[in-house]
Amino acid sequence: MNIQPIGYFVHHQGRGHAERATALLNVLVKQRPVEIFTARPDMFKGLSPAIGVTQIPSLFEPTGNEPDNMRCIPEPGITHCAPLGWQTIRDAMAALSSWFSAANPALFVTDVSAELGQLARLCSVPHVAVLQHGRRSDSGHMAAYESAVGILAPYAPMLEQDDRPSWMLAKTHYAPGLGVDVPSLPSRDEARRVLGLPLDLKIVCVIGGGGGDGLPSTPLTLGARQDPHSRWFTLGKVTSEWHETSPGNLTHLGWVQNAAEWIAAADRIVSSCGNTTVHTVLAARKPWIVVPEWRYFDEQLCKAISLEKAGLAAMSPHWPSHRDAWQKLWEQAERIDTAWQAEFIDPDAAIKAADWMDGLASSLWDDAAEVTVPTMKAIA
Repeated sequence: MNIQPIGYFVHHQGRGHAERATALLNVLVKQRPVEIFTARPDMFKGLSPAIGVTQIPSLFEPTGNEPDNMRCIPEPGITHCAPLGWQTIRDAMAALSSWFSAANPALFVTDVSAELGQLARLCSVPHVAVLQHGRRSDSGHMAAYESAVGILAPYAPMLEQDDRPSWMLAKTHYAPGLGVDVPSLPSRDEARRVLGLPLDLKIVCVIGGGGGDGLPSTPLTLGARQDPHSRWFTLGKVTSEWHETSPGNLTHLGWVQNAAEWIAAADRIVSSCGNTTVHTVLAARKPWIVVPEWRYFDEQLCKAISLEKAGLAAMSPHWPSHRDAWQKLWEQAERIDTAWQAEFIDPDAAIKAADWMDGLASSLWDDAAEVTVPTMKAIA
């Protein structure tokens, strides 16, 4: 019997898209063939060799060969990024539509692209949309969600936004912590032994995201200076300003390969609201301050609001500008029930999501006759 494959588009801004795709597809490929489409195949770490990967051109990065005369033509409301005259976009759409015709996929998953979700529907391919936080009631997002046969939300249902319509929720599968390897997360003391850190040292770990400009170090100098009995370590890119004066208890580590161990080793956390960071901190169970980074559609701001509303983190919409603001946030963070944070993580999220997706595909196609893909012939 010919088992229909599932196609999966992975956006290449930030780490979360690739990490949750890897976790999910490493399970799903045991049930049916899988093909990834992405502009950055090098993002994937630990991907099963059974998974196919097709590189397509970026849908939003210009090459310099685009015509200037069409750069200012407004986009229609049902699209977010659809510039005119881009050969790279035509090539990407051609690669996807050709695969749709040749492979007869059971599903096409977008993580994330409203345009590609609509493309799949127009090509008569059932579509699953990955849902993120944010203000996404615009016509482009809603067209993609409405045309989808299912929606995958990589977070707990208790973190859902109040503005989601009931028809969306009815077809949403929640996968809390998808992409985070919860069982391998060490304890605080185990992580400190691995990192060579004293067990009695008070540690604050500050984590920036990979999809933006990084952490501004100036507000961190204020936070570290008013907390002289703790050591502050930053992970990720840092931007500095000429007028800041850095205290001796603030250390910038840059990008590290073992961020989960640093999170586990910390006593307290300050972070942005990227998917991987959020769920790793929830799994580690720490007093936590979140400061959202700028993202399209207020993605991180809406996620930060949901985290604070659920009692999981203290939230500031911008970086604290004075020591009293830091102090107020830490007082709020120290009141968090860290045991409650663990309720928002499912160690079996990938298994359950793969079973849901395979079951959805089967329910749509089980009564379909075996499809023979016709050979296309040119007619003069």
